[in-house]
Amino acid sequence: MAKYIKKEMPDLSGKGKTGAYYRMATFSNISSKEFMEKCAKHGGMPQSAIMGSLAIVSEELARQLADGYSVTIDGLGTFSTKLGVKETKELDNFEKDEKKRNAQSLEVSGIVYRADKKLVRITNQNCTLERAGERRLARSKYSPAERLDLAREFMAKNGFMHVYDYVKLTGLSYTTASLELRQLADDPKSGIISRGQKSAKLYLPAQTAEE
Repeated sequence: MAKYIKKEMPDLSGKGKTGAYYRMATFSNISSKEFMEKCAKHGGMPQSAIMGSLAIVSEELARQLADGYSVTIDGLGTFSTKLGVKETKELDNFEKDEKKRNAQSLEVSGIVYRADKKLVRITNQNCTLERAGERRLARSKYSPAERLDLAREFMAKNGFMHVYDYVKLTGLSYTTASLELRQLADDPKSGIISRGQKSAKLYLPAQTAEE
């Protein structure tokens, strides 16, 4: 029987009310070998035949994706490629692309998968859920004003701050800390600015931009 967890969401609206969402509790990962054994048992086919067929499908899928096609496999879903820039995770400026990217500077960085509605429906029909508990957000012992002072002190000493530094300082969850820092960076009165994108994002004292 599958189990679900009720998780508390940050107060994104600023109204003092936290929301909730539900996540499946994953027991463990089923290996490829174990999955093939289950397919052979329920499908009435030799395991070697299933493994061979899957290898063929996987190889041809890679070829078609590499040629620029998206691929739909009925009952499974649609696959397409995602491109990224080599050697960096930062976003380029569309209007001022000083690096003049070419094909050699790009690579396939991932495969995007969108599940077939039939797969979702069958999964839901076979799923019996049981509650596994709740997970609440980490609460900080500091007030918002005290957290701002901690951030300013940290940046005055170290020059900059990552989200995970703010997590350690305040005791907030990573999601809440990231949201709060973005809000502070958008507020000119906070004295905090941001530079960079995603995992490379830094928070700096506002006077840094004037120097």
